[in-house]
Amino acid sequence: MCSCGRSTRSSAPSKQAPVRSRRLAHPLAIGTLVLGVSMPSIVLAQSRLDVVRKRGTLVCGVTPGVSGFAAVDKAGRYSGLDVDICRAVAAAIFGTADKVRFTDAGTVDGFLKSPDVDMVSRRLTWSLQREAMGLLFGPVTFYDGQGFLVPRALKAMAPRDLANRRICIVPGTVTEYNLNTYYQSRKLGFQKVVLRSLDQAEGELATGGCHALTADLSELGSVLSRMSKREAFEILPELISKEPLGPIVRQGDDQFFNVVRWTVFALIAAEELGITSANVAEKKASADLDVRRFLGVVPGNGRALGLDEAWAGNVIRAVGNYGEIFERNVGKQSPVRLERRLNGLWTDGGLMYAPLLRQ
Repeated sequence: MCSCGRSTRSSAPSKQAPVRSRRLAHPLAIGTLVLGVSMPSIVLAQSRLDVVRKRGTLVCGVTPGVSGFAAVDKAGRYSGLDVDICRAVAAAIFGTADKVRFTDAGTVDGFLKSPDVDMVSRRLTWSLQREAMGLLFGPVTFYDGQGFLVPRALKAMAPRDLANRRICIVPGTVTEYNLNTYYQSRKLGFQKVVLRSLDQAEGELATGGCHALTADLSELGSVLSRMSKREAFEILPELISKEPLGPIVRQGDDQFFNVVRWTVFALIAAEELGITSANVAEKKASADLDVRRFLGVVPGNGRALGLDEAWAGNVIRAVGNYGEIFERNVGKQSPVRLERRLNGLWTDGGLMYAPLLRQ
């Protein structure tokens, strides 16, 4: 679930109307010109893509703190799934993932008021009212949802099995609302155990203070990765909410939005096409037309986005495809060890699906 819409997380949004430049195309406008009435000149604002190129660096807002999504080590190096989305966009624009500067994305309102920040990638739930504030969400980069972390010894198979059990929760959030709704709608009872923060969860679960912890799947994975006896616990497969997470940009600049959007689609499409960070060079000789078009051997996609024809190949070379990013940061190859589930490719029963990268 998004980390920006809850009382325990700093994410209070504010409305900001998008500004769009439009060409004069109405008959009344033509008539006005014929009559000789002077018209004010239209000044087109510099596009965000031009701003980024002129600056020489993509500025991307992230929020470190949830393992696997965004973290900063002692040397100041950023890592995580959210971070890799930023690096992928930088690679699409500049040909290298190194030309990105990270900044703390405290709130949506802060992003809207910070013209120097180009985009934000920080576990944000895609919602109608957020887009009405002047934002645009890129494609989903992680299908999140509220779940339950339980001791294996409890032998619970689904949230229903936790009826009348003690469930730990950080209160005053959408998570609390979802929990109440789930059990009340099914006329099941439960005992709520209030935590000050998720840092208390391991102690409460280990001592029997609660039988389960409920939070977003992304948060549960982070909690589980830090537990000293993690093999004694598991995350139930059933989720009780849907929280599609994705990067955001401001409304009003279609070109930059398209770059962000198609960069994410390229990550997904590359996995489906079998293009990885290790084989991207040799794949240029593929007989598969879609692969050759993806890598810019057959031109057109780069021109459509205002990028180099090699943009998609540069992205995969820099950060890998979506499967590589997932496994490295939150999957089986990471300390978080989440299963792909909904975040698998559509061909594997997941929801990850990219439109066609072709004319």
